[in-house]
Amino acid sequence: MNNQLNIGIILGSTRPERVSPQVGQWVKKVADKRGDANYEIVDLKEYNLPFLGEEEGQDRVKAWKDKLNSLDGFIFITAEYNHSITGVLKNALDLAREEWNNKAAGIVSYGSTGGARAAEHLRGILGELMIADVRTHPTFSLFYDFENYSVFKPAEIHKGTVNQMLDQLISWAKALKQVRNK
Repeated sequence: MNNQLNIGIILGSTRPERVSPQVGQWVKKVADKRGDANYEIVDLKEYNLPFLGEEEGQDRVKAWKDKLNSLDGFIFITAEYNHSITGVLKNALDLAREEWNNKAAGIVSYGSTGGARAAEHLRGILGELMIADVRTHPTFSLFYDFENYSVFKPAEIHKGTVNQMLDQLISWAKALKQVRNK
């Protein structure tokens, strides 16, 4: 029986020219080498979630909640738009409640300032949803970690920061799984 944690790498952008799939796949490649959890990409674009309060699309909301229930922790790949997270990510967070509770998360952000402002906004939202976010926060600059602002080419040094985040995430996710199983 596999007792490893299940960690979802949530791609927080659905725009046509998004780079979150590149960042998410790179983080997954780094994470998979560790062998300490099952890591999977969870692409918001595939869920095509309705806006909070809309009647139609409740089958997609149920599929979203079922996915969240199957996960022990999260890595949010978030772009910074207008000094905050994307609207689609905020909506996805709002469409669930208990499914988020007592789980751990890491944040990986990107933007002109490394997405730092988006990550800070996200931390406040995660706290309200009872998601424990870890301290280490990898950031990627559109100016230095992307070629022509669209092709992800991170510096080698970022692997160390991602692994530090993952160390913290796995530790917290294990502890919080015990809380959920009480």
